[in-house]
Amino acid sequence: VQLVESGGGSVQAGGSLKLSCAASGYIFIKCGMGWFRQAPGKERELVSTITSDGTTTYADSVQGRFIISQDHARYKLDLQMRSLKSEDTAVYYCAARWSAGYCLSRFETWGQGTQVTVS
Repeated sequence: VQLVESGGGSVQAGGSLKLSCAASGYIFIKCGMGWFRQAPGKERELVSTITSDGTTTYADSVQGRFIISQDHARYKLDLQMRSLKSEDTAVYYCAARWSAGYCLSRFETWGQGTQVTVS
């Protein structure tokens, strides 16, 4: 089972980036997923979550600027990021509430991360 992120990069403040996470079909359809980020010297923090039925949550710091979405046909999770700020600079991780064949209440399966740098 793998979660593979893509779409990170460097952007100027005020710009936009779209992150994507490719996941196996079972995880995507049955279990909740989310995006986390970790800035240098800081703890990993939750950015946004989405349930299998599409219910979303956002951290206050990204509310109104980021949009999480899922594509059931392509087994893909996206994070559209707009009006980026320097404080959004971090490694972004895709995660799933799944492990060893079961959906879980906590995030147990992680991608390798993708760097987002806002200058």
